[in-house]
Amino acid sequence: MNTLANQPARPAVYQRARSNATCARSSPISPISSRSQLDHVHPADPETLDAYAGWPQVPKVRTAVSMTSTSDRYTVLPDEATLAATVVALEEHGFSVEVVDGFEAAREAALARIPQGSSVMTNASVTLAETGIWDAINNGGPYDSARNRMFALDFETQAQEMKAIGGQPGYALGSVQAVTCDGILVIASASGSQLASYAWGAANVILVVGAQKIVPTLEAARERIYQHSLKLEDARAQAAYGQHSYVGKILEIHQELPGRIHLVLIRQPVGF
Repeated sequence: MNTLANQPARPAVYQRARSNATCARSSPISPISSRSQLDHVHPADPETLDAYAGWPQVPKVRTAVSMTSTSDRYTVLPDEATLAATVVALEEHGFSVEVVDGFEAAREAALARIPQGSSVMTNASVTLAETGIWDAINNGGPYDSARNRMFALDFETQAQEMKAIGGQPGYALGSVQAVTCDGILVIASASGSQLASYAWGAANVILVVGAQKIVPTLEAARERIYQHSLKLEDARAQAAYGQHSYVGKILEIHQELPGRIHLVLIRQPVGF
């Protein structure tokens, strides 16, 4: 069971009162046009991108994005005051949170919350791949991989069954494109295939997030999606599938019933 009682005690720095917690991370946000940013990055027809295309291994991810340029400010880690304020805000919005120092600790933290034999859906995520969580779930671990069961079906004739498997697991794993320091999760997707499980379908959700994704505002979150995440994902998609990516849907999660969505925040840059 995913309960707040099972969480480890947090460092005292995160016990501060919300009234004293502020977002120390700020930067000028230039106005953007979502439509123009989108058209600049991907001219492809959205219908050509398969929502259930295979996911490449980590080396292919790195090769795909190595020549892609984005602003360094999207990969800068927040200071401890901003991180602490964000944790407090997330908990006030119903999310449980733990902060870890590295990839191995993130993998251990995520897997520790999943009972053996549970149905687990790993949604497409560079973060899950780079932390080793993807392999731990789908390649012989003691879990029921919903992704493996889903891909055993025929998309042409069994698409609805595939959606049911992927959208209603016991545990949905993935990441986000941004976390606002006042406690809102922002997730972008081309097809939206993972969004239903995050919003409602999965019994439990575990999101593994590099702390560089913390941003001051929702406007900054959307800017990060179009000026950073989409550019890197578009490069990855071209290398993996020979097709462009795009932002088809954006989910904002402002509030959750306590105990359902858990965040593992990593004090290292990871993911898009």
